[in-house]
Amino acid sequence: MIAVLAGGVGAARFLRGLVRSTQASEITAIVNTADDTVLHGLNISPDIDTVTYTLANAIDPVRGWGLENETWTAMEALGRYVAVRPPLSGAAPNWFNLGDKDLATHFYRTARLGEGATLDQVTSEIASAWNIGVRLVPMTNDRVRTIVTLAQDCSAGPAGTEISFQEYFVQYRHAVSISKVRFEGAESARPLGLEILRDADAIIIAPSNPLVSIAPLRAMAGVDEALIKRRNSVVAISPIVAGAALKGPADRLMTELGHDASVVGVARLYSPICSTLIIDAADEHLASAVEAEGMRCVVTNTIMSTPEISEQLAKTALECAS
Repeated sequence: MIAVLAGGVGAARFLRGLVRSTQASEITAIVNTADDTVLHGLNISPDIDTVTYTLANAIDPVRGWGLENETWTAMEALGRYVAVRPPLSGAAPNWFNLGDKDLATHFYRTARLGEGATLDQVTSEIASAWNIGVRLVPMTNDRVRTIVTLAQDCSAGPAGTEISFQEYFVQYRHAVSISKVRFEGAESARPLGLEILRDADAIIIAPSNPLVSIAPLRAMAGVDEALIKRRNSVVAISPIVAGAALKGPADRLMTELGHDASVVGVARLYSPICSTLIIDAADEHLASAVEAEGMRCVVTNTIMSTPEISEQLAKTALECAS
């Protein structure tokens, strides 16, 4: 069994390639849920849904999230109520778009959770409905929330204000600087992946943001300890290429939170739990610096612009893990 620690878009594209190179039934993805949020009374799991839709070949290929050929009638109709919303009301938030077809997933998840099902159970049901052969496991059934602290006064609030990750990422388009990130509830959350990490033949850390996609998993009790025990079987793929993130704010977050926004910075974060780091050819000149952090460094094409490249990257990761 192959275990993959996963965030959203980068992990989804990697898993798409992994399915092309090995049997889907042999893959278990432990997915970040600290980005989960509740809007319009609906339980939304962005990373889980991005992985699901990608593996179902239903993802919007341009945005990298949401469903292909989506419509936005409900969101447009919601705009009618913005003008009558009282000043302190949270009703009719229109900064987080939910497509008409995508709403069905959130309706189902919310109803099942309301019936007492766990997030793990509901995730399995949704994956089955989309004919996903990969086993998708939320990192926990408990509530964990990524909270960021504003570094300076801005449109999101004064310096020192805490806002949720989705407010930072979507509402303010990750254009505000932050000074801190914390994972509310992680200290008491019960991780679902400890047995998976113990029993897996190989463990791959997908090319996801190490500070807000992978770090929430690591923040739960026992996860890092499990990875340390399996360190020789753990392979990570850097989400940073030539000093920049291919998607999202990983590079800027690395800098703002005191890390080197490079493959070397990624190596420093992962070296305690991981024996091998796969980096892109654009960073080949930094391979020796990565190895100086105590990791084996493997250079290949990590920019997953096609399913074929994703497949080759997955094959490389499997070879490294073995």
